[in-house]
Formats: sequence, structure tokens, C-alpha cells
Amino acid sequence: MSDSVASNSSFLCMYMKDHTSTLVAYIRYFGKVEDNVVTAEMSSIDSKGMTLLYGLKSGISKSIRVPFDPQISEYDDAKPRLLSMKGEALEGLGMLKAPQLTTFRFPSKAAMTPFVFLAYFYLLSPPLPGTTFLSIPVTNMDAFFSPAHAFRDLTGLGLSFRTLFTILGVIHGAEGLYTLSLCRRHVKGAVVTAVYVGCTVLFGIHIWKDLKRRVQERRIEAIMKFE
Repeated sequence: MSDSVASNSSFLCMYMKDHTSTLVAYIRYFGKVEDNVVTAEMSSIDSKGMTLLYGLKSGISKSIRVPFDPQISEYDDAKPRLLSMKGEALEGLGMLKAPQLTTFRFPSKAAMTPFVFLAYFYLLSPPLPGTTFLSIPVTNMDAFFSPAHAFRDLTGLGLSFRTLFTILGVIHGAEGLYTLSLCRRHVKGAVVTAVYVGCTVLFGIHIWKDLKRRVQERRIEAIMKFE
């Protein structure tokens, strides 16, 4: 599969020649270069990262490789990523204030999480044949869960209810802690922070991904005003 970013490397490098201050910010922040950088240029870029050349006041010339995390999937995402990284670098260097959110937004994709959970438990942890629940007849219970038992017999996949619940709890708990770390940097207000963390524990990945998306949007707005 061809790398659409690498195939446009020369164009992006030429484009960045007019943004020397941005390249210097990349070098100082992502490259952790503390010396006085006086010249900077982008020599190449691809979906995995960019190579930057720079000169120090002492006359020494060096190069660094700045990786993209995550990798850029297509060329159209290159400039937005470079702009977002500029904001991150300026924030890290204390030249730009980090975006602060004061409201919560519930992403529509998160509404699918309960149905995904039900599918997990249905397919991987169905009750044993002959089990009854409340006043539901055993025959109805067996008929309802027969596709799940067939799935387990066919694939060999299966976990106890407690094990599956523990695994999902650990994953969502870790995501909640990650969301808390994001909120400490980018969310203002204990109530909004609590809602973000709580919803992440309940609904998972879509909550913190949308939070990062909102931060990126605010960061780009701030950069445009900064310029």
C-alpha cells in the first residue's frame, strides 16, 4: 500500500519553509532540544513521522525524527495533524494556554455501547441450558439462548459472567483514569470532570475520544488566533 503522505513529501516540505517558527517549536518540544535553535527545515515526511534538520547558534547542525502517534492514515490529515502538533508544542513550551472545556458533550456513537455489552454477554456468557429467570419458562430461555450456545460450541469462545464483567470493568476503569488525566489538563470544573469520568466508565472509548477531538478543535482555534 502506497504512502500518500510520503508521495507528497516535497510539497509539504516546501509548504513548511514558510513556517520556521513552527518547526523550531517541534524541535524544541518533541525533540527535547534545549539549545538555541537558529535554523530549521523539514527534510522529509511520511505517514509515520517527519525528519527535521536544524542548526544551533554554536554552528552545529543536527537532525531529528519526530514520530506521529497515531500514524497519519491519509494525506488530507497531514496538515491538520501538523497544526495540532504545533499547538501541543506551543502549550508544552508555555507559549500558548492549553484549551479548557467547561461543558460536557455526549457523542452519539457512545449510545451503542450498551448494545455492544449485551452482545458480549449474550454470546460469551449465556446461562446454562435449563436455567430459568424470574417467571420465564425454561423452554423460552433455552430457545432464546440457543444461538449463543451454538456460537460457543462453534468457536470455543466463552467466559463466565464474572470473568467477562471483570475484564470489561478493568478496561473501562483504566479508560476512566485516562479520561481523568485528560480532564486535569483540559476540563474546568469538578462536575464536568466527574461526568466525563463517569460516562467513560459506563460508555467507554467514545467518550474520551470525543473529549480529545474537542480539545483538538479548541487548540486549532487558539492557534489560528495566535497567528
